[in-house]
Amino acid sequence: MVDVDGSRGPLPAAVSLAPEGGLPITARQEQFSLAFVHMVAAAAGCSIKSHLTDYDGVDITIASSAEYVRYYCPEFEMQLKCTTQSRLLGAEHLAWSLERDRFLKLVNPKRFAPALLGVLLVPEDPERLLDLSEAGLVSSSRMYWQHARELGEIEEGRASKTVHLPRTNLFDVSSLQGIMQVIGEGGQW
Repeated sequence: MVDVDGSRGPLPAAVSLAPEGGLPITARQEQFSLAFVHMVAAAAGCSIKSHLTDYDGVDITIASSAEYVRYYCPEFEMQLKCTTQSRLLGAEHLAWSLERDRFLKLVNPKRFAPALLGVLLVPEDPERLLDLSEAGLVSSSRMYWQHARELGEIEEGRASKTVHLPRTNLFDVSSLQGIMQVIGEGGQW
């Protein structure tokens, strides 16, 4: 590695190589939420199917290649959001506001595949997104999820709805494997 001054050796901790400009924070958050889900899915033995658009109210499909009691290769769709607003995290849940059109697409009872909403809470300081060293990769980010059918209904004329994602619904390897097992065994959501 070459230091900023041209010499060899590790960079001082205070030096940032991020050029002025770069991706806006919202684009970084979008990319980070996709990367977060990719890591959890890979660790759970699942794969990600990308969508070119999120017109249908979802960003990705998560699939398992496993065979369960009823289904082989179960999958579900997921709408991803990302925020630095830690004030949205309460004692019992994370509160998130969804625009009416997105909400209605996500909760549509005619949706073929089950759908989930996942909201990733990341540190406000972008320098704290990741800590990467020889010891490993650490992130203080965490994602909460809720099945679309559990999000309720939206009142007529309302432009948005605040939904609640339980803190017990932490999107991690064991919860993803549990979701796949429920779907694979034909369980009802």
